[in-house]
Amino acid sequence: MKLRNALVLGLLLPAAPLVAQQPEDPFQWLEDVEGARSMEWVQAHNRATTDELEAHPAYRPIYDRTLQILNSRERIAFPDVRGEWIYNFWQDQEKPRGVWRRTRWDSYLSATPQWETVLDVDSLSRAESVAWSWAGASCLEPQERLCLVRLSRGGADAVQVREFDTQARRFVEGGFFLPEAKQSIAWRGADALIVGRDFGEGTMTTSGYPRSVRLWRRGTPLQSATTLMEVPATDMGVWATSIRTADRTWYAVSHRPSFFEGTMHLLQGDRLVKLDLPLDADVSLVRDQMAVYLRSPWQAGGTTHPAGSLIAMPIDRFLAGQRNFQVVVQPGERSTIQDVSATRDFLLVSMLNNVRGELRKFSLRDGRWTGETVPASGVGSVGVASTSPDHNRFFFSFTGFTQPTTLFLSDERGVREVRRLPAMFNAAGLVTEQFEATSKDGTRVPYFVVRKEGVALDGTNPTLLYAYGGFEAAQTPSYNATVGAAWLERGGVYVLANIRGGGEFGPAWHRAGLKENRQRVYDDFIAVAEDLVTRRITTPRRLGIMGGSNGGLLVGVALTQRPELFNAVVVQVPLLDMRRYNKLLAGASWMAEYGNPDVPEEWAYISRYSPYQNVRAGQRYPRVLFTTTTRDDRVHPGHARKMAALMESMGYPVYYFENTEGGHGSGVTSEQRARTLAITYTYLLKRLAD
Repeated sequence: MKLRNALVLGLLLPAAPLVAQQPEDPFQWLEDVEGARSMEWVQAHNRATTDELEAHPAYRPIYDRTLQILNSRERIAFPDVRGEWIYNFWQDQEKPRGVWRRTRWDSYLSATPQWETVLDVDSLSRAESVAWSWAGASCLEPQERLCLVRLSRGGADAVQVREFDTQARRFVEGGFFLPEAKQSIAWRGADALIVGRDFGEGTMTTSGYPRSVRLWRRGTPLQSATTLMEVPATDMGVWATSIRTADRTWYAVSHRPSFFEGTMHLLQGDRLVKLDLPLDADVSLVRDQMAVYLRSPWQAGGTTHPAGSLIAMPIDRFLAGQRNFQVVVQPGERSTIQDVSATRDFLLVSMLNNVRGELRKFSLRDGRWTGETVPASGVGSVGVASTSPDHNRFFFSFTGFTQPTTLFLSDERGVREVRRLPAMFNAAGLVTEQFEATSKDGTRVPYFVVRKEGVALDGTNPTLLYAYGGFEAAQTPSYNATVGAAWLERGGVYVLANIRGGGEFGPAWHRAGLKENRQRVYDDFIAVAEDLVTRRITTPRRLGIMGGSNGGLLVGVALTQRPELFNAVVVQVPLLDMRRYNKLLAGASWMAEYGNPDVPEEWAYISRYSPYQNVRAGQRYPRVLFTTTTRDDRVHPGHARKMAALMESMGYPVYYFENTEGGHGSGVTSEQRARTLAITYTYLLKRLAD
């Protein structure tokens, strides 16, 4: 895997002159997440929203259908290969918080796998009277018997870590235990851990991530752990990690000065050795080879390798000072590498070609890298599901807007289908089209449209436009059963826009929307909306938009810049107050994306789009739906709360729903997620189809 993608997000730039004193924020008190006054406000707004939307005739059918989909036993139990076992985490109606379970390979590949429960999170929650949410496990390889289980209260990013014995199926008495914190962990043998976490006052960065990574030996106090690396408080943070290949296990510390810059340091004996690579590169390992994905041109060994390339060479030779890299793959203008993973001998490269997925398998033969495309067809996305460094078998999946997700196994016998999700909604007569809009500066912006074949292009179609536009995250076709059942089946049109800021066309597509160029992202989104109207697919009366997190900021900007273009706006777990975002939770880590509002020159361009600072009286804003969660410890719920309160204070009615659990999402259990989704699509139908 690309190590950068395994890390959490964050950054704060060095101290700079402050901007002029801003007017006092009358709703800053809503940033007190669980304060009595804040929660009274939340509960009152939840009641008002649910009383109205849950009384709508569409709500109960959507809720029941969504819950049925989320709890369906016909869902694919995606594999997590650990030695001779296949693990899976599963939630359903009987186990709403879920069970961590496993089965043998032959059982998993059969028509009816026989699962054994390893850890029951529902039983644990009842026994300890804590609403635990499963956050994953890191197991000691290659035996995979001892694991470090991560548990989150209410789905937050902060986790508690406990040592667990998968053979005895119980927590290890007197074993490793780490209190709740945002933290990273990696085994270093059976009796030591590499740990990055909150070690006390002054040990976290201003982004809310660990400043230090330490080596902690079994049987010793955590505070006695030996410091391996410590970074300035203004850096994003450091993370502990390990990477096992067929030949050895590498222990490492990842240091991220900023969100888009990082260095990898390998632990060799008792000292860390830095990999001298570009700060924006990603590293993958397969056998003795180090593969490097480049986001910027890099001159090495007398050759300039272009941005977007994947190159490789033996890691021991690299550490010895050599730089004779070979090209693994170099994408074209409208293609890009999405992810890199490895089996024992293969590099698996997930790619996009004009936002259509393909998977390529590369191997080193006679000193040269050769590749082949893994069979998959249709307009959709291909992704690696699970691999192991012990063999060359791997699972991958294919998904499309109307094609149910399918899981495949590739092994020495070829590629075969393992599981196919049954049709979860009626896709008969649906077609997928790809169009392009022209943005304000002339850039061609692609987008997908999913609609009924033969639908009248008369502007009467309820249409939902979704996008993200940030952090190099590509938006690709996928089978979304809740969108299908709640929206497409009811005659809605669904649109997915591939705007700048994302990773659909490589690093340059992302960088085109950074900082002072952020308005390009919003111009792209507005251009797609206008193109939908020009093509008569819809009209502003029937057009709704939806986005979450950075996408919540996107639709918040669209709301304040072009309110007449939309009749419904769903703002999910959003950033909205860009004046204070860098002071709230992990917000400081995102200044590499947006800029530093404490620097006058940067606030000058941020202030022009920040939704919270651009709500104006006397506008014809559509009635907005804000959704967030109390336990979101990544994007502060105060963003949504304050924006809703501000709009109400100006006389604009809003809908607001805040789940008390869910972290940076919509809920922990299927019931919680189904309720949020049903409220969302009921709102959209009420605004666009009634």
